[in-house]
Amino acid sequence: MTDPLRTRTASAVTGPIGTTPTGTGAAGTGSGDAGPSGAAPGASTPLSPTGRRIWARSRGLLATAVALLLFGIGYAALAPAERHGRLDPRSTERTGSRAVAQLLADRGVTVRTVTTTAEAAALTGPGSTLLVTAPDLLVPSQQDTLRRAGAGGGTTVLVAPTRFSLEGLAPGVEETGRVRVEPLAPGCSYAPARRAGNADMGGTTYRSRTGDALGCYRGDDPADPTLLRLAPGDGGAATVVVGTDHFLHNQRLADRGNASLALQLLGEHPRLVWYLPSPDDEAAVPEEGRKTFFELVPDGWVFGAVQLGVAAVLAALWRSRRLGPVVTEPLPVTVRAAETTEGRARLYRRANARDRAAESLRRAARARLAPLVGVAPASAHDPAVLVPAVTARTGSALPGTDLSGITQPGGPQPGSTPPGSAPRGSTGTTGPGAPVHTALFGPAPRDDAALVRLADELDALERQVREQ
Repeated sequence: MTDPLRTRTASAVTGPIGTTPTGTGAAGTGSGDAGPSGAAPGASTPLSPTGRRIWARSRGLLATAVALLLFGIGYAALAPAERHGRLDPRSTERTGSRAVAQLLADRGVTVRTVTTTAEAAALTGPGSTLLVTAPDLLVPSQQDTLRRAGAGGGTTVLVAPTRFSLEGLAPGVEETGRVRVEPLAPGCSYAPARRAGNADMGGTTYRSRTGDALGCYRGDDPADPTLLRLAPGDGGAATVVVGTDHFLHNQRLADRGNASLALQLLGEHPRLVWYLPSPDDEAAVPEEGRKTFFELVPDGWVFGAVQLGVAAVLAALWRSRRLGPVVTEPLPVTVRAAETTEGRARLYRRANARDRAAESLRRAARARLAPLVGVAPASAHDPAVLVPAVTARTGSALPGTDLSGITQPGGPQPGSTPPGSAPRGSTGTTGPGAPVHTALFGPAPRDDAALVRLADELDALERQVREQ
């Protein structure tokens, strides 16, 4: 059987509903009372995200984020503060050369690390040794600068140069091939090599076209050594060419005679200029050869880019006028207004919120009556304005009026007029307009039967106003 209170309340409330009822009953059981397609506001539905669903969907991403964070923290904690490249005297890695630089410093040799040709040329001269770790990275202009700087005296050590740099840094020497790096005997009269003994040598092999050079650590062909010392020139400058850098690495320095050979080659003079060629060196590009990025881009590419930009703008203008009508998307569940209203009424009843139900009924009735009697919407809820206008339309008596149960021991409710006082412009709660005032602004009903009678009274009042 249909509940009469729920049915009458749902049918009467067709306008905007007031504040959602609060209370333990409504909050705890609202979703359970609502129909299958008319869930109460705030109720959980099968499509509503729950804590368990959110956790199941996001735990994989959270685990990945935590793993990446831990990896980053560990890598930052374990990685060395400074990372340097191969043959760098500051590097402690396997292929670095910090051990050699430290041993040289302990023996009184000043090690100066430079990365530009200008710095290397300024420090090179009599009483210094210049070590070029990557000669093939130098352009001819840089090679000429270093050769002129070393012509005044000192020693220049070239590590694994090829034909690209031999012509500029060691004229008269040519590259003949490559052999495996392995322990080799000196096999020569060059004092540093003879004192060092066996060392890890090999790599590139060389040959002197002039015949006035000392060759050591020969590979398969006795005529092609992997260490070649050229005779000093007019200024007393000497050049040493080695085919590999393995004997300078941290990981190999303690093997065989590697340390002895490195210290004798690089510690011949009190100052060592350790040159690490860098691509950022301005001397690598002549002033007349420097160009900006846009100067390097061919003219045809610029013209093509402009054409593509114009085509993109035209395509955007063409498509912007063909967007079409708005596409409506059907909702997965259709909830009728009557079901929503009925569900709200059940919530009111379960919470015993007769005061809020009555206020919702009266507020909706006042909003519908105001335009019928010529009252502005802003004054629809002012009893001093609405009651006289409705009374003038309907008279002092209302058909079927029986509001004896509309009382509440707790006192007047919001929107009602205290007993004994009359609203401005009305006849008072005991005058001719008392029934209209009680129906629209009276106290809350004290039981369900009074709430049903109030709904009937509001229906009758609105019907009478429309028929006048």
